Amino acid sequence: MYIGLDLGTSGLKGVLIDEGQKVLAEATAPLTVSRPQDGWSEQSPTEWIAAAETVLGKLSARGLASVRGIGLSGQMHGATLLDASDNVLRPCILWNDTRAHREAAELDDDPRFRAISGNIVFPGFTAPKLVWVARNEPALFARVARVLLPKDYLRLWLTGEHVAEMSDAAGTSWLDTGGRDWSDDLLAASGMSRAMMPRLVEGSEPSGWMREGLASRFGLPKNVVIAGGGGDNAAAGIGVGVVRAGQAFVSLGTSGVLFAANDGYRPDAATAVHTFCHALPQTWHQMGVILAATDALNWFARLVGSNPADLTRDMGPLQAPGKTRFLPYLGGERTPLNDAAIRGAFLGLEHATDRAAATRAVVEGVTFAIQDCRDALTSTGTRIDRLLAVGGGSRSDYWLAAVATALNIPVGVPVAGDFGAAFGAARLAIMASTGAGAEVAQMPPIARVIEPVAGLRNAFDEGHARHVAARAAVKGLT
Repeated sequence: MYIGLDLGTSGLKGVLIDEGQKVLAEATAPLTVSRPQDGWSEQSPTEWIAAAETVLGKLSARGLASVRGIGLSGQMHGATLLDASDNVLRPCILWNDTRAHREAAELDDDPRFRAISGNIVFPGFTAPKLVWVARNEPALFARVARVLLPKDYLRLWLTGEHVAEMSDAAGTSWLDTGGRDWSDDLLAASGMSRAMMPRLVEGSEPSGWMREGLASRFGLPKNVVIAGGGGDNAAAGIGVGVVRAGQAFVSLGTSGVLFAANDGYRPDAATAVHTFCHALPQTWHQMGVILAATDALNWFARLVGSNPADLTRDMGPLQAPGKTRFLPYLGGERTPLNDAAIRGAFLGLEHATDRAAATRAVVEGVTFAIQDCRDALTSTGTRIDRLLAVGGGSRSDYWLAAVATALNIPVGVPVAGDFGAAFGAARLAIMASTGAGAEVAQMPPIARVIEPVAGLRNAFDEGHARHVAARAAVKGLT
């Protein structure tokens, strides 16, 4: 058997699978976020350990004597600061903490960061947080001996080893993403050194072995392998089998992600596309990220006193985009704008705009934002031959038909089941324990395929052109 642990922001999830990848048990434990000041977002690493103890305790009821490996996944970019004795020096500064926006802009002005890391230095990335700590908490910074990402602090607890893997490390702004190694230049530019970094492994490689005392406490055998694992999106890619060039998934969750696997390194930071290492050797991935997907529909449902399910239940067959346009930038936008200040808008409202038309406009606006991500990815040479849909929005066939038509590619919907980051982490545990490779990460069975509506292709192209024009018109106004 194999375990996958996914350390999310709101909770830690564990799955137990057998060698045939059948899910035998699942368990979760909640986590809380502290926001001591505006724009701050922190968690106590001791809560992560307590959550892991809870999850492993629940899974142990199934009997864990046959477990051979554990894989780790987790929220990216968090700064967990340790002293020379591995004591935690302060709460972890999380991925959605924006206090280091000035430091991020300063680092991003140094052309070496985009050239070497392949990405914009975003405020949520790890490097600017350490610059902020050095400036605002200098006595504490002087005691920092090691910086770990959140899931790698769990690894330290499990193994006693300081180890990171490539996909998560790529979100720090310290990794030479093409060379798959720490960059001494980028570390030095942010006041750090290689000695403060964990050892690097690939996500499918062993990173260490579970401490015997901990293993016996939860009924695991000796010599349980701890896989390198992956950042949350990379592990989700492993979970849905997006591991080869041409494969991609679109996640219509609170935020929206278009994730594509690559067999080469093709960065283009100016597009605000994330170009990171994948959790497999010599494989990379790119992500376009929009900040409000189902979140936009949830917002509109609250506005009109309804709920998303009722709004989308009777939408019928796909229609051509209407005059009313919606820009889903409720809290800024990531890809391709990299604009924290831009805000959303309805345009083209008229007497004929009723609730159904406005709902379609919201769905179309998010769809066109996903199309913006596709255009950004393909501008770097990335191709998308096969697309899966996951997340809450994938329950709407209307929405999927809009995505399929806008992107002009069939959209596959997996059978019911959890193929997320925890499942991907468990697959990485299989690889690390057995020496297997990407063949472990097959795509799940497909329940149905939503085809593009050929007769509406031109209408959606025209609708996207209006979306781009509207986006340019509101920039600076909102």
